[in-house]
Amino acid sequence: MGSFARATAYNMLAAAAITTSLILASAAPSLAQAHTVVHFSPGNDNAYMSSSIVGDQYHDYILGARTGQTMTVSLITDGTAYFNILAPGSSRALYNSSMSGNDGTVTLPRSGDYTVRVYLMGNDRDSNRTVPYELSVAIL
Repeated sequence: MGSFARATAYNMLAAAAITTSLILASAAPSLAQAHTVVHFSPGNDNAYMSSSIVGDQYHDYILGARTGQTMTVSLITDGTAYFNILAPGSSRALYNSSMSGNDGTVTLPRSGDYTVRVYLMGNDRDSNRTVPYELSVAIL
């Protein structure tokens, strides 16, 4: 094989490798930038957290619960922070506060670790703004 053919083959392989890397990177599941396992104090059925979130980051709060229990979540913020309640092993929201409001209650369909995901939308997300929030979660 001549030097031109080798160089062309090398360039084609390099381009294919870069393209494959980009495709795999964009297809990779997104991972929470931050997560907190929430434990209630003895005798309490609720917890309160105060934090902030920036741009396209999100924060996952993980809570163990049983089938039939009720989870109530309230989010207080001056920005466009919202939350989703996700069932164990699911990325589909049982509750989406950007559509239903920042105070939500759901009856839990199965036992396991539920996720309350806090995230930003709109200009706050796009402008990489830091938005403080307060989150209250109860399981009854």
